[in-house]
Amino acid sequence: MKKTVYIETSIPSFYHETREEPEMVARRNWTRQWWARWSRRCRLVTSEGVIAELEEGQYEAQANALRLVRRLPRLEVVDDIAGIIDVYVANRLMPKERLGDALHLALASYHKCDFLLTWNCAHIANANKFEHIRIINTRLGLFVPALVTPIELYAEERP
Repeated sequence: MKKTVYIETSIPSFYHETREEPEMVARRNWTRQWWARWSRRCRLVTSEGVIAELEEGQYEAQANALRLVRRLPRLEVVDDIAGIIDVYVANRLMPKERLGDALHLALASYHKCDFLLTWNCAHIANANKFEHIRIINTRLGLFVPALVTPIELYAEERP
């Protein structure tokens, strides 16, 4: 059975990254390599939250980033998601001003995604937060997805 991977906003953004700083180029390359090699081996999902974040503002790669995820199945935002987000924010798991991050984690947890794929290492794929996320999700009776970057998932999925 294919593993379910929630595609967070930073993935299509970095897939079409145009900045030339070495870190940006590296993330773009890792994202593209993962997508080319592993995306077909997984069940990719996203959310209306990702689409909304990608539609914010105007930037050079916007249309391409949206095109990459527009056809992916979108996880349903059920009534329970708002309560989960409230718990994440109240427990300082996710910052108030970044409800997008809380939404992504809540959706991936509620819908039992195997992985939440992201480049957001400050608020989501942050090793210092993993245990706190596990504790809060366990208290809520939620699944705990692996919070990974394309580098980690690429290495994890190698044959």
